[in-house]
Amino acid sequence: MQQVIDTIRTTLLEEFSAIPIAKLLIAVLVACLAGILISIVYRLTFGGVIFEKQFMFGLILMSMITSTVILAISSNLVLSLGMVGALSIVRFRTAIKEPMDTVFMFWALAAGILVGAGFFVISILATLALGILFTLVTRLGRYIKADGTYLLVVYYSKDAERALRDALQTLPRYKVKTKRLGDEQQELVLELPLNQRQIRQLDQLRAIPGIREVNLVSSHTDASF
Repeated sequence: MQQVIDTIRTTLLEEFSAIPIAKLLIAVLVACLAGILISIVYRLTFGGVIFEKQFMFGLILMSMITSTVILAISSNLVLSLGMVGALSIVRFRTAIKEPMDTVFMFWALAAGILVGAGFFVISILATLALGILFTLVTRLGRYIKADGTYLLVVYYSKDAERALRDALQTLPRYKVKTKRLGDEQQELVLELPLNQRQIRQLDQLRAIPGIREVNLVSSHTDASF
């Protein structure tokens, strides 16, 4: 029994000597601060469909967890080799809905790695610099009026086909994605670039007799006319 107690005591002393508690707490706090900054930038620059608070909180936890893992790896060579082998077989099946979510995940991981490696100041400064630059670029991009790619879905009767064809001549060059023919209703799906002025002009399509519904679908939002 005494041997077991001595073994546990020795193990605990070795662990505390390998990673001081003060260093661990500082690393976790700095990683938490870096994660909070990243999550704020994510909230300010979010341009997807549905904002998920759980993902924003997950960025904070990801930075903290990564910092502790890197801190443990840097203190033990054997543990680092085992950790690399263990992490190499991990597979995440969660689907990433927005492409920028992957960037923010990598950003949180990088911040946690820097903190775990002991570069506290570099991690905070890099996070601040990247956050400010990314926020400015995102806000500037929203003010630049550029044509976006849309899918134009038109439901019409057979009698309106000629009038619809003439109306489409006023639109930019488009590609026919699908065309469904029916006895009573036909469907036409076009892919084309549109600016805000051209989008407003699509109201004229509804004035054509025989056109029943016009839908405009973009990568982030749907609009019906």
